Amino acid sequence: MSKVKQRIVVKRISAAKHQAHGGSWKIAYADFMTAMMAFFLVMWLLSISSPKQREGIAEYFKMPLKVAISGGEKSSTSSSVIPGGGTDFTQVDGDDKRSNPDTADAERLKSLKKRLEQVIDANPVLKQFRPQLLIDITSEGLRIQIVDNRNRPMFDLSSAKVQPYMSTILREIGPVLNELPNKITLAGHTDATPYVLGSKYYSNWELSADRANASRRELIGGGMTEQKVLRVMGVASTMDLNKADPLDPVNRRISIVVLNRRAQAQIEQENSSGSNAGIKLDGQKDSASQLRDSAPRPPAAAQP
Repeated sequence: MSKVKQRIVVKRISAAKHQAHGGSWKIAYADFMTAMMAFFLVMWLLSISSPKQREGIAEYFKMPLKVAISGGEKSSTSSSVIPGGGTDFTQVDGDDKRSNPDTADAERLKSLKKRLEQVIDANPVLKQFRPQLLIDITSEGLRIQIVDNRNRPMFDLSSAKVQPYMSTILREIGPVLNELPNKITLAGHTDATPYVLGSKYYSNWELSADRANASRRELIGGGMTEQKVLRVMGVASTMDLNKADPLDPVNRRISIVVLNRRAQAQIEQENSSGSNAGIKLDGQKDSASQLRDSAPRPPAAAQP
């Protein structure tokens, strides 16, 4: 038998070599050290900067990119919640509509105006007198004017006696005025016709004041709270409604003003300031009296 020659296979196993470490960790470490150096550099600069310089640096970082490039309003002076975001429509002259007491007060007065107009339109008696009722909003508040008519006077001639229809108007208006806490003022107006009796002791001044006070009594008689009245006055013919004709009957009127918050506070402040001034003057007078009493008196002359 012939011998078969076997093939000899030599398997060489090479030992695994460790790959060389890369430099990625060195890059990360370098970035970290650079950031730390920049951080400590910024901290050092802030520590040696003045408050004015720090304020300027803070303003630079708060400034929107749009403003920095093209110019415009700074974020520190903007009332917008988002810097550079445009106009804030919740702001009106720096005040929030929802928290502005003047705005809320004006809205209440407008609602009262609508309420009065509804009462007048719903009442057949008042509706026929609608041309003699003027209702508008002024700087002091809601003004209700009841004007005279040549064929329908509000008072007896040269008198403060209220006509029946005028009494009806005032007594219907009275309860409606209680719907707001605002106080009111009443003013009586006359035309330029001299007082018919010609008395130097009673003139259009006294007549207009008496008519305003008579109107106050009718309002209270209709149900208005007496404490709502802040001022009653007569102005005679100094404030004509028709300035071109001082004798026009429309100048004879009663003006009721439901005061807004500012006007009411101003009147109350003026009254309280006057009271304090009076108290101070009285105190000064008492002090002067005490000084005079304590001063040494000259010896009295001998009686003969």
